[in-house]
Amino acid sequence: MTRRPANPLIGRDDPQLGLFDEPDGARPNEEAHAKELEALASRLPAKLRFGTSSWTFPGWAGLVYRKRYPSQRAFLRESLAEYAAHPLMGTVGIDRSYYAPIPEEDLSLYAEQVPDGFRCAMKVWQKVTTPVFPKHPRYGADAGQKNPSFLDPVLFFEEVYEPVSRAFGSAMGPWVLEVPPTPGALDPGWFATQLGRFLGAVPNTFPFAVEIRDRRLMTPGYAAVLERHDATHVFNYWSRMPPIAEQSRVPGLLRGSVCVVRLLLPPGTKYAELKDAYAPFDRIVEPQPAMRSDVTRLVQEALARDMEVYVLVNNKAEGSSPLTVRALAELLAR
Repeated sequence: MTRRPANPLIGRDDPQLGLFDEPDGARPNEEAHAKELEALASRLPAKLRFGTSSWTFPGWAGLVYRKRYPSQRAFLRESLAEYAAHPLMGTVGIDRSYYAPIPEEDLSLYAEQVPDGFRCAMKVWQKVTTPVFPKHPRYGADAGQKNPSFLDPVLFFEEVYEPVSRAFGSAMGPWVLEVPPTPGALDPGWFATQLGRFLGAVPNTFPFAVEIRDRRLMTPGYAAVLERHDATHVFNYWSRMPPIAEQSRVPGLLRGSVCVVRLLLPPGTKYAELKDAYAPFDRIVEPQPAMRSDVTRLVQEALARDMEVYVLVNNKAEGSSPLTVRALAELLAR
């Protein structure tokens, strides 16, 4: 097996190292690259925000990151500031909040690293968004069982909303309410009713973007609930959902003041397989021209309706989130 060279941006996990080991200065080609990105960003609409799903990928050296970090720990803690300074990045997806509520100390650290006007899209804890726990060992005795806390507004308010509001409110964009597919069929009518009760009981200080992973839930009742509570549908590019173009034709889904697009997995693919195939996420491996066209048309329509648009890209969409962001930005800048 060929061993990849050590990433030049990250040093050893050595507590004796200083905070940063800055390069002597940007090389001429880096300066030219930065100016190209700034020029591209200047041609994009003010209400369009590009970003990625999370940001802690050492393989983005040269694409997003140019500083030298003394350790992996330092990179994880401090790299959001450099990410948020990238000309094309106006948002980022915070995914770790899906697995457990983020401690307030970490939320404060994140908030300190992003500039005024930068907005984060944060996933809601899976204990609130999962109807049935997956049959996976990490769920222990709950694996395969119905979740009694599904769309529980009290749990959301106490464990998720309040800490985020206190420590992170100024940096918040939309909540991403990801509802994963469940074993067996989830009744669409029951789901729409539960969603409506939840949205009617929680604070709407920050917008809600609902991401369903089961096409059967994409009903007129679901669209009506979103409209009633001024929430939005997440137009997701995901292996088992219809193409974004098809989702955008469903009456009532493109509405309100915010449009959220999440580009995740090409049709018929699996996350783990692409993670291994695409690492370290420093190049486009499988371009998706149809997806790019769908996103371009959707974003143009949303902007024409004066909506604020969030486009969040996962590495597994094409191989490298920052490069997909740039390709989309170039299409929209035309």
